[in-house]
Formats: sequence, C-alpha cells, structure tokens
Amino acid sequence: MTGLLLVHGAGGTVEGHFGGVMRRLGDRFRCVPGELPDKDGPGADEVVDGLVAAADAAGTGTFAVCGYSLGAPLAVRLAVRHPERVTALVLTAPFARADHRMRLGLSLWRGLHESGNHRLLAEYLALTGLGGSYLDRTDPARLRAMLMLAPAPPAGIPAQLGLAGRIDVREDLGRLAVPTLVVVTAEDPLVSPVRQRALAAAVPGARTAELATGHLPFWEDPEGWADLVEGFLTTRTGAGVG
Repeated sequence: MTGLLLVHGAGGTVEGHFGGVMRRLGDRFRCVPGELPDKDGPGADEVVDGLVAAADAAGTGTFAVCGYSLGAPLAVRLAVRHPERVTALVLTAPFARADHRMRLGLSLWRGLHESGNHRLLAEYLALTGLGGSYLDRTDPARLRAMLMLAPAPPAGIPAQLGLAGRIDVREDLGRLAVPTLVVVTAEDPLVSPVRQRALAAAVPGARTAELATGHLPFWEDPEGWADLVEGFLTTRTGAGVG
C-alpha cells in the first residue's frame, strides 16, 4: 500500500487537519501521522528527521507527503533532505518563510494563547483563519456557537509557532525534483495567497490549484480539498481509485 505522511499545521493535530483526507484515502494509502514537536528546541531538520522516523516505524519505505501550513515548509525540507523517500508532495496554504505580517500574526497568537483567554483566542483564530466569504455567509448565531465550542488549544502551540517564525526553505524550492501540487487558499488572511502562488512558481514543474477558502480548508471546504488531494495523489503515485 502506498504511504502517505501527513504533516499538520501549528496549533492543530493530524486528525483535526487531515481527518477528512484520511477517511477519503485510507483504503488506498497507508496514512502515517506526522506530529509536530510540543516543546521548544528542535530545528526544522531535526523535526523532519523525526517525521521520517515515524514513517520508518510504520513500515513505510517511500511515501507521498501532504503538508498543511507549517507542515508545508517541513514537507519541502523533508523532500530535499530525504529525496529517495518522497514520491509526491501536496502543499496546502504553504509558506517558505514568514513575512512581517505573518510574524505579527504569530506573535499575537502566541500572546493570546499565553494569556489563557481562550474565547478571545478563538475569535482571533476565526478572524485570521476563515475567509471573508465564509464569514459573510455564516449565521451569526452559528458563529457564536462555533467560538464557544472551540476546543482548548494544545500545549505545543508556543513551540510550533516559534518554529513557524524561524523556518526558511526558500533555497530548497528550486531543488525539489518530485511531483508537487500547491493548493492555494485564495482568501487566506494569515498566509498571503500572493506568496503562496510565488512559492508554487519557484518549484520546478509544480501544479497549482486554488480553493476559495481562508486558511482552514478542512473547515470551509473539506470535500473540495480532499478532491484535489485525491485526484493528484492517485495519478502521481499509482494508487488506484477505490
């Protein structure tokens, strides 16, 4: 069975970010959770070597990698550092390096997390995570309920936000030699769609697809996102359609 390593974004989990993708592809791919560190310290190379170790532990020799948000530059670094292991890449809401606007957003996110005000943090994450079109069509009562039911943030947020602010894979983009799909979240308030498209243009032979969502495609358009991932991976890795 074809391997699929899933690398989530800061402040999330593999199930939270890729649950829909796993349910769609789990009968054709051996899905390997790629968990991010929950303590400060590891640099990008140490993290990606740990992700490869997770694939080894799952008995997966070669694998495609889906990286979302912070998981995207980590996937890029992994494919450059371990090119013999990676068969395809899907990079969603990607960035090569945080720009000033994103750094400000990460700093505010960390400060709100450390304040313990989870309701205010939920409002901030809705503002920076959801696209304007989605917010406009969401009933106010439903939005309030979503914010009230937002889960407590995981303990690893400070470490993951720190890594997001430090990572820089700009020089790695041109070295990628693997089929790559870049999924641009076209209404993203956190990671500029312009910068996402520029990243795609820097990857040799990369395909680009766009979703009319903010930074949370698994929330706003889970089926559309899964369609893109499934369509690309089944044609690039040889995994048959079930």
